[in-house]
Amino acid sequence: MNPTSPPTGRISRVVADLAPSAIRRFFDLVAQTEGVISLGVGEPDFATPWSFSSAAIGSLEAGRTTYTSNQGLLSLRRGIVAHIQRLYDLLYDPTDEVLVTIGVSEGLDIACRALLNPGDEVVIVEPCFVSYQAAVRLAHAVPVPVATHAADAFNPRAADVAAAITPRTRAIMVCSPSNPTGAVYSRACLEGIARLAAAHDLLVLSDEIYDQLYYGTEGHTCFAALPGMRERTIYFNGFSKAYAMT
Repeated sequence: MNPTSPPTGRISRVVADLAPSAIRRFFDLVAQTEGVISLGVGEPDFATPWSFSSAAIGSLEAGRTTYTSNQGLLSLRRGIVAHIQRLYDLLYDPTDEVLVTIGVSEGLDIACRALLNPGDEVVIVEPCFVSYQAAVRLAHAVPVPVATHAADAFNPRAADVAAAITPRTRAIMVCSPSNPTGAVYSRACLEGIARLAAAHDLLVLSDEIYDQLYYGTEGHTCFAALPGMRERTIYFNGFSKAYAMT
């Protein structure tokens, strides 16, 4: 990736080239405007369950405010493993296959920095959350967008994803259920992406933060649970959406 901005004082040109979050800028405008009606934002409208709040209060009162393992509390990682196994019949090792981060965005950032070399390409299904391209660019890699269409219920076409893959492609980044479209990728759609990942020896970064906020009849398909995809998939999830902890 070649930065296009001129040097800006002490600010890296890679950072200077990042597009600011348009929705955050819009929120700032709304905060100064009366009579604006919100049609929704990426967070539930109910209170955080008391079981979470009381556990946090109890930890503070007990003085559990010191450093933990860089991977996160082992007890938490074991709980995450049990949760994923219960939902998707996927088994992970809590000692070296689970990392607790401050939200999915930090997890994506860490994954991109760990996996990508300068000039590597990442195919990103769009529209997408604002941090996806930024995470790739901050790793000095190149985001390659693949558009989706209303006629396809915003499911990516396998042919379009295939056309975006080059010898420099390192990974494919997907989000289902999708932010911002709300699209839930069909199993057939995800299987098409899985075949491409296997054929081109690619990793898949799968953001499934909205998996519990799905009310259709087909059920959510976890990408890592597809045949042969566990070892190719970095699975991202969290508490913020399903449990109102944004």
